[in-house]
Amino acid sequence: MIRVIQHNCARSYEWTIAALETGVERRADVLFLQEPPRERGGIGISHSAYRIRKRKRVWTAIRRGSGLVVDERTDLTRGANEDVIATDVRRRGERITRIVNVYDQKNTHSGERPARKLNWQRVIQLGSTVLAGDFNAHSIRWDPRCQVQRDAVFWEDVIEENGLEIGNDGEATHHWTREGHEAESVIDLTLVNRPITKWSILADDDHATGSDHKVIQ
Repeated sequence: MIRVIQHNCARSYEWTIAALETGVERRADVLFLQEPPRERGGIGISHSAYRIRKRKRVWTAIRRGSGLVVDERTDLTRGANEDVIATDVRRRGERITRIVNVYDQKNTHSGERPARKLNWQRVIQLGSTVLAGDFNAHSIRWDPRCQVQRDAVFWEDVIEENGLEIGNDGEATHHWTREGHEAESVIDLTLVNRPITKWSILADDDHATGSDHKVIQ
């Protein structure tokens, strides 16, 4: 079993550290972080418990001592390396699981969504792939409160074409307040073609980071 935590850190140093500490407490083997803080002036984030693979908009952290053999598959994410990290992991005697950390959002310069330019049929390995992250897509398929479908067709097609299952249980993963109006949605997804032992949101105050996204394990 591989324990995974996923969280959008909203570019906050403090919330990123909080997510890493939650990983330590929950003994997570892998952390998928989206929107990590921008590291400037040579000041970076590290953690004694994790080896962190960093891209501009996604970080993947692997727990030291987890026993996982790790192979980062940059060949699968060319053209979207800042937004997607694909990694093959396995323990001795076990088959490879491909874990893919996804942040799907427009590039501020090009206006494109790089994650959607990948060949997802090539990325997704039959029977042993987990996609998780912030997909910024609204659909009734994973969000029972969704009233307006938006930016979802692409991922609905990926799910259908690759036989993926939605791990989410419909509980809101994202909460925000704008102009005094509060709302919630499901945009942080877990998509799999292998069994999930347990999917849950760490909703108690001890695991809240301050981000408007929930911590998911």
